[in-house]
Amino acid sequence: MRLSTKGRYAVMAMADLARRQDEPCRAVALADIAARQEISLSYLEQLFARLRRRGLVQSARGPGGGYRLTRTAEETSIADIVLAVDEPLRATRCAEQGKGCMLKGERCLTHDLWDDLGHRIEDYLASVSLADVITGRLRHKRAAA
Repeated sequence: MRLSTKGRYAVMAMADLARRQDEPCRAVALADIAARQEISLSYLEQLFARLRRRGLVQSARGPGGGYRLTRTAEETSIADIVLAVDEPLRATRCAEQGKGCMLKGERCLTHDLWDDLGHRIEDYLASVSLADVITGRLRHKRAAA
């Protein structure tokens, strides 16, 4: 399973935004995030429209306008971000939940393996917050293991 650019770029941009949340009441412009993270501005605009609809960010217009997180970095999970941009977290090849991946609608022999992997990935991403990412806690957890 591979996470597409939608999910990866959304997490990168949200981490960038989270790093700047302590700055005095200033919204962060998407153009600034795009430049720092080397992501297309038009692509970020599409992603942030989805993030805004899902309530993860809020926008401010006018001079000094841009985006801010609606929750703290501690309260925002990576799974929330990935799911907000419509990134599927399943590892099966089944197109729809509840339907099999074989031509006759049956499940393949390894379906449960890949289904379980998808759930574990989702659980892991739900257990990681933006704060974990921007403070380097993931690196420290891995070194301790």
